[in-house]
Amino acid sequence: MEGLSKSDANLIVYVHPSQSKNVDKAILRELSSLLFKYSQAFDGVVLAYSVDPQDKCARILSGVHPYFGVRLRANLLIFSPKPNMLLEGKVVKITRESIHCIVLGFSSAIITDENIRNELKYKAKHGEGVYVSRYHKRHVIKVGAVIRFEVKSLDEEILHISGSLIPAKYWKCPLVMLPCHEIGLIE
Repeated sequence: MEGLSKSDANLIVYVHPSQSKNVDKAILRELSSLLFKYSQAFDGVVLAYSVDPQDKCARILSGVHPYFGVRLRANLLIFSPKPNMLLEGKVVKITRESIHCIVLGFSSAIITDENIRNELKYKAKHGEGVYVSRYHKRHVIKVGAVIRFEVKSLDEEILHISGSLIPAKYWKCPLVMLPCHEIGLIE
């Protein structure tokens, strides 16, 4: 899946003197506040990190509140979806007008009816909506299926993705059967 990257970053974490007895805990608390939020500094969402302090010494910053800065090196896993990237999501809801899915367990995505291929037809089966291929009856999108779709846009504030199942020109094979006869868009 596109949109995931690893980044090495040299950071300075500012710690209040009241936290000087347990600097490691203060550093982890500060870095944890970055998780699952869009960060302009990293141009994406920080999903995970590992840290390695570079110095055993800290530099005291003068000012009204004297914080001290701790230099560290961090390995970050960043989720940064951009338009035209391919992502995978697990379908959680299907209606006649849209397909809703969750990407990486935290980011919601929607594929509206104008971005669903014409070969897919909506049907209500056993009280639940499904999309079935007109050409391959075993190709079905249903709740619980994992689909691959193209990113159209991203709302960075609420981490909401708009996507499309209409294949772009660069996709080699637009339709491939996944396990349990679920439909997916695979390169």
